[in-house]
Amino acid sequence: MDKKRLSFLITVLMVIISGCANDRDEGVQPIRSSLGREYQTYQPPQKASVVFSDIPELAEPNGVVTLRDALASALARNPQLSIFPYDLRVADARVLQAGLRPNPELQVNVEEFGGRGERSSFDGTETTVQVGQPIELAGKRAKRTRVVSLDKELVQWDYKAARLDVMREVTRAFIEVLAAQERLALTERLLELSRQAQAAVAQRVKAGKDSPVDELRANVAFSESRIERQKAEKALAAARHGLAATWGSRAPVFEKAADDFYEVSGPRPLAEMTAAIAGNPDLARWETEEDRRRAALHLEKAQAVPDVTIGGGVRRFEQTDDAAIVFGFAMPIPLLNRNQGGILAAIADLAKTRRQYEAVQIGTLAALSQATSALAAAYDEVTISRNDVLPKAQQAFEAAQQGYRQGKFDYLYILDAQRTLFRT
Repeated sequence: MDKKRLSFLITVLMVIISGCANDRDEGVQPIRSSLGREYQTYQPPQKASVVFSDIPELAEPNGVVTLRDALASALARNPQLSIFPYDLRVADARVLQAGLRPNPELQVNVEEFGGRGERSSFDGTETTVQVGQPIELAGKRAKRTRVVSLDKELVQWDYKAARLDVMREVTRAFIEVLAAQERLALTERLLELSRQAQAAVAQRVKAGKDSPVDELRANVAFSESRIERQKAEKALAAARHGLAATWGSRAPVFEKAADDFYEVSGPRPLAEMTAAIAGNPDLARWETEEDRRRAALHLEKAQAVPDVTIGGGVRRFEQTDDAAIVFGFAMPIPLLNRNQGGILAAIADLAKTRRQYEAVQIGTLAALSQATSALAAAYDEVTISRNDVLPKAQQAFEAAQQGYRQGKFDYLYILDAQRTLFRT
């Protein structure tokens, strides 16, 4: 057999084995997840390596901001949420990697040289060029792909839970801004009333109708109102920064938050809330977690089955200027290591899943019950305050003002009625 024919056989053998091993895996691209398409969420750049300055800037909320605006901005700009699209791409890449077959192996052996006599040179050498292909048995490739695919589903559940957490944080921060705005408006009204009361008391003291002590009290009340207003301004500034931070802004540029702060709806029944909690991502993810650990157990059992390596090649005999085809087969003998530890660990991990789910379920239901009770108590308090306490406090303050003008009450009485009204 001449050298050209020998080279041709070697090339054909390598191409055949390598082609069977590739199986078009290199053409597979990560698929972008469809989770959360109902909202506009930050998507990372297409290039794997980018500098921070290459990331496009998103519009900063400004002007009058509603809760819907705040939620949309936070879901698109929140720094924590911007991490998860990269995690999903990492999961896609791991799915791709898990589906790849092992690479073929090229082996070259040169024998029968460097000895004595006829074997002292390379004239009697035997050169073997062989290509081997490891073959995974027991469906390891499919089982490995199944495990990492479920890992990706868990990332998606975590992503969904993080989005709901952000929506909760935005809602709380938005309401804190509304409350701070209303508190500032109330302190400004209180400051104006204190200024009017201070002027009225000064006139009555000047006319000899009230004691100078009342004027001192009015001055103290006016100073306290100024302090409350300054505190309200700082609290509003802090609340604005907290809301802006939910969409990744270092300083707020919006003017105000707009909503009806005094519109309060009643709580939903506990039974209805309990039924709806089945869709909670923190609970729903555990079905996927159980499937993932079961798939991991199947993979560990498959690891107990040894893989085989088959190969073939050409051997050239220099002494006779001839060549022959060789074939090889190799497989570990599973006498000592049958992956016993990995299988036992996977079994225990799977059994632990149900206990973990029960613990999370009980904790979530307890937290839901506490939150529902607190909401119901707050709603009752709001209802009583709005329908009973606040009207009476308003009437008491108006009566105190009228009585003070008529000389029936002293300034301490009207001051107490004023504080009660604004506190309510």
